[in-house]
Amino acid sequence: MKIGDKVSVVDEDLSGVITSVKGNIVVFKDEYGFTHQYPKEKLVPKDADLYENIRIIKKAEPQKVVSKKHQKNHMVLDLHFHHLVKNPSDYDSFERLFMQKAKLMEVLNFCRKHHLKRLEIVHGIGDGILQRMVMDVLESQSDIDFYNKEILHHQSGAVMIEFH
Repeated sequence: MKIGDKVSVVDEDLSGVITSVKGNIVVFKDEYGFTHQYPKEKLVPKDADLYENIRIIKKAEPQKVVSKKHQKNHMVLDLHFHHLVKNPSDYDSFERLFMQKAKLMEVLNFCRKHHLKRLEIVHGIGDGILQRMVMDVLESQSDIDFYNKEILHHQSGAVMIEFH
């Protein structure tokens, strides 16, 4: 440290320019013109050039693992038949409804087993047979609340379920 160097005081919001050095004691003048005396070990050089050649390595933020139980996104079950099988034309209407009901029961059991909080069931808007079957199954279940996703119930193609 020499006269004219800029310094900053450790653990204090104080800095200035060195005016004199007497042994271990450094005298500096702050931006308001006041003089201060500190031992050398309490001062740090304030030189931007010291940091120019230092390479900065940015580390990636670690991803926080969120369990399925606490996920913000809810599970969605689409009961449209072409999503359930490869060749929908190979099945008659009774088989379709039976398979859709089996899939609904399987997903409800999965949600309970894995302690999921919400499930959205997409049944679509059609002649209402699938919608009626879904409502019948949900009414027979315990420890759930369900409501139509849209305000107009007859235009809703989905039901939201909340498990207790």
